[in-house]
Amino acid sequence: MTSDLIALSAIGIAILFGAMSPGVSFLFVARMAMSSSRRAALSVAVGMGFGAFIFAAIALAGLHTLLTLVPSLYTALKVVGGCYLLWLALKMFRRPINRFNDSAGTEEVSVSKAFMTGVFTQISNPHTALVFASIFSAALSKNIQPVMYIILPIMAFVIDALWYAVVACLLSTDGPRQAYIKYRKFIDKLSGGAMAFLGIRLLLK
Repeated sequence: MTSDLIALSAIGIAILFGAMSPGVSFLFVARMAMSSSRRAALSVAVGMGFGAFIFAAIALAGLHTLLTLVPSLYTALKVVGGCYLLWLALKMFRRPINRFNDSAGTEEVSVSKAFMTGVFTQISNPHTALVFASIFSAALSKNIQPVMYIILPIMAFVIDALWYAVVACLLSTDGPRQAYIKYRKFIDKLSGGAMAFLGIRLLLK
């Protein structure tokens, strides 16, 4: 029991540090928080958490072994993920001004669309699944308790969703939002460029 708690603590800390590291997910949540409503940004955060849940579940199911045995599958997933990130970048570059609510300075995004975008953005990088698998294999014994197959994906969801919810709440306040409204065109181009870079990097990795 004590060893399981130690393993869970170690895994939880590793997942939290992974979520906190700057990357595609952080960039997208930050931009959504400043450009859209807080509700939409929180929906993206929940979507990110659900994406982490999916990756944790399939990592436990042995995806790491499958991708190692079938390298072409990993390559295919990278291509799909990289193209998705490039598509997001293109949308940021070409985002029309009339999609914004001028009175509030926010972009109109539905909760369901924000949630699904969060999920797809999170799972766009198959390397994340390998990271989860590496964390689990390092912290868990070979004889995994059945309850871990339930606890670990839920823990991944909670940690990622809560972290990105904090980011969403902090960056959807008046200060960051007004800064976004003032420098909207520049921030969109910068965000699109960063997203395109990460997409190309994923394709070439």
